[in-house]
Amino acid sequence: MGGISDRKQEIKRRRHRKKKLVIFKRKLKKATASEKLVIADKIRNMTPGAEIIIANLGIDADAPKKR
Repeated sequence: MGGISDRKQEIKRRRHRKKKLVIFKRKLKKATASEKLVIADKIRNMTPGAEIIIANLGIDADAPKKR
């Protein structure tokens, strides 16, 4: 009955995550250590593959997870 199909919905989520990651990458360039931890937490809340993304960005390598 109308609405958005599951495929379209997941594509929309992926595109939004991609846009957010671009913003986070830009902010990381000027971020302090504590700000990097906040950004890492936001990435963890945003996407299921967060640990891989965080490792690729080179942030939060030794910090303990809050979960």
